[in-house]
Amino acid sequence: MQAQARSISVHRDDGVGFMRLMWLAFAGMLLVLAQTVTAQARGESLAPLAEKISPAVVNITTSTLVEGQTGPQGIVPEGSPFEDFFREFQDRNGDDNNRPRRSNALGSGFVISEDGYIVTNNHVIAEADEILVEFFPGDGQPKKELPAKVIGTDEKTDIALLKVEATGPLKYVQFGDSDIARVGDWVIAMGNPLGQGFSVSAGIVSARNRALSGSYDDYIQTDAAINRGNSGGPLFNMDGEVIGVNTAILSPNGGSIGIGFSMASNVVVKVVDQLREFGETRRGWLGVRIQDVTEDMAEAMGLDKPGGALISDVPDGPAKDAGLLAGDVILSFDGVEVEDTRGLVRQVGETTVGKSVRVVVQRDGGTQTILVTLGRREDAERDEEGEEETSEAPTEENADILGLTISPLTDTLRSDLGLDADAEGLVVTEVDEGSEAFSKGLRAGDLITEAGQQKVSSIEDLEARMEEAREAGRKSLLLLVRRGGEPRFVALSIDG
Repeated sequence: MQAQARSISVHRDDGVGFMRLMWLAFAGMLLVLAQTVTAQARGESLAPLAEKISPAVVNITTSTLVEGQTGPQGIVPEGSPFEDFFREFQDRNGDDNNRPRRSNALGSGFVISEDGYIVTNNHVIAEADEILVEFFPGDGQPKKELPAKVIGTDEKTDIALLKVEATGPLKYVQFGDSDIARVGDWVIAMGNPLGQGFSVSAGIVSARNRALSGSYDDYIQTDAAINRGNSGGPLFNMDGEVIGVNTAILSPNGGSIGIGFSMASNVVVKVVDQLREFGETRRGWLGVRIQDVTEDMAEAMGLDKPGGALISDVPDGPAKDAGLLAGDVILSFDGVEVEDTRGLVRQVGETTVGKSVRVVVQRDGGTQTILVTLGRREDAERDEEGEEETSEAPTEENADILGLTISPLTDTLRSDLGLDADAEGLVVTEVDEGSEAFSKGLRAGDLITEAGQQKVSSIEDLEARMEEAREAGRKSLLLLVRRGGEPRFVALSIDG
């Protein structure tokens, strides 16, 4: 028994030793793995990549002749107690502020071809009399400056294409596919921040498909440092391809706080190609006014779910010629499903002018396919004339419905609102501020032209449309409302 006990004891000791060896081996593996992960997270130096692509990144200096100003503006705030003091100081020193002066601005850009085409932001070179492009010295070469001419600009995407004439081929970079960039991917921003000259910053893609203020916006958000002067510079992926043009920052103080925006390369490429070929953009034009379909609108129209783009108006143009109607919901354009108005606007704009496309719409409870030949947006915009905002309408023959005080349209109201003699509808003369109608933006002076996708010209028409919607089991009524000639649909609850 004693021997047996020793045997068991010896066996137990051997097991403990084996387990210790296993744990040590496992710990060693964890250490190696941790070092590997740390090395991967840290990544290799970006210096080789920066050295490779930096010769194609340029500084841009612009010069503009501006009229002089009188008084001490720019030195002290207007109304300051020191304003008179500085004015007297300027007068004594013969400072003539009325003389035209040259104003300089700095930005960035990048070369996209060996023969000297350069991309930058439109706001960098807008209204410039003179544009100089400075190339970063490399391999011991001296600094080089070349004058540039503007090939074309696009205010909607804030892109400009320049051209310089060099004695030999220039180093250039290529565009990458911004659509495959993922949130978390490493990126590099290059440019001329705050006039300090060539500078590199690194970060990641923070977000995709950001919209700021334009119809064609598709911004990549990044935390790579972008400051004033970086405008027009490139945002590179780790393959040295340009996936964005640095355009804007979000900042309370004008400096980088890690929220920068670069226009996606897949938008820029199309613009640059058109500027290079035509000297201007040529975007497709469908010729409709549209708005997103909300849940209550979908319910009011009997749609299964919100989605697509609701046509609120069809002025003279390709859509009207093809037979599209106000109240149609565009579900598909040129074979691509329409998710919302923003996506449709971009897709139409990127489609070739003159192309015939199939547009699938929801109409009267079913779908129809309509062939539309696209026009050119720039031509349409040149033909458009601005319209003044309408004033509030006076009260005549009022009725209170859906939180609205409405009145039939009379000749007096037509004159007061600046409407055409043949305009029809119901005028909103007052809106209950606690109502759903007020929260959805209806205001005095609005003109209701349709209810339930049928024209209304009297209060009885509106009441009939409400009753029809209730009988159909719907909870909301869809109104077509015009303000200053601009139409939009609004769905209001008719429960109760």
